Amino acid sequence: MNCPDGHRSVATDYCDVCGSPMAEPTPVAVVATVPCPSCGSSSSGRFCEVCGHDSALPEPVSNEGLSAESGDRPIGPITWVATVTADREFYERVIARDGPDTDRVGFPAFYPERRIILRSTDILIGKRSISQGLEPDIDLGIAPADAGVSRAHAMIHVAEDGVSVTDLGSTNGTSLNGSDDLIPAKVAVPLSGGDRIHLGGWTTIIISTEPA
Repeated sequence: MNCPDGHRSVATDYCDVCGSPMAEPTPVAVVATVPCPSCGSSSSGRFCEVCGHDSALPEPVSNEGLSAESGDRPIGPITWVATVTADREFYERVIARDGPDTDRVGFPAFYPERRIILRSTDILIGKRSISQGLEPDIDLGIAPADAGVSRAHAMIHVAEDGVSVTDLGSTNGTSLNGSDDLIPAKVAVPLSGGDRIHLGGWTTIIISTEPA
């Protein structure tokens, strides 16, 4: 028989001419290993030899890094928040268009922001009135009060699919996001995080979200 190099050999283990093995060695199979997703140890099978993790199980999905700005919707419950501010720019627009009550409206010298978590479904915006039995969730009658805000001015509605605002037929109306156009009375208008509600003579309420 011939050895792998072509020499004629009588011996069957090693070539009589060159001494090479008469048969090619059987290749040793190389088993691929991958890091275990649970403990990081090298694993060549479905089950990790160290921690026993089953690599066939689906890995949990993380929502880290998702944001509304990037177009991704946040995963998990959220809380809606209303931040009440004194808005100089809105005040100047009200004065420029000579709206109702402008003769009584003055911009406050100091007005600390008020942050209100919207914990109920319907949040009344207005001014407290004992005689009318009004207890607004967002009371704009607290000094310094905005003279242009009605007793029952608007309502914020919180639902599972989002938030909306409805003007309740107020004297001076309600507008959104820097617009001078008033929203229709008694019509719910959808809101998004970052939207600004303008009402009265200088009040702006900023709607935002945070993890519950």
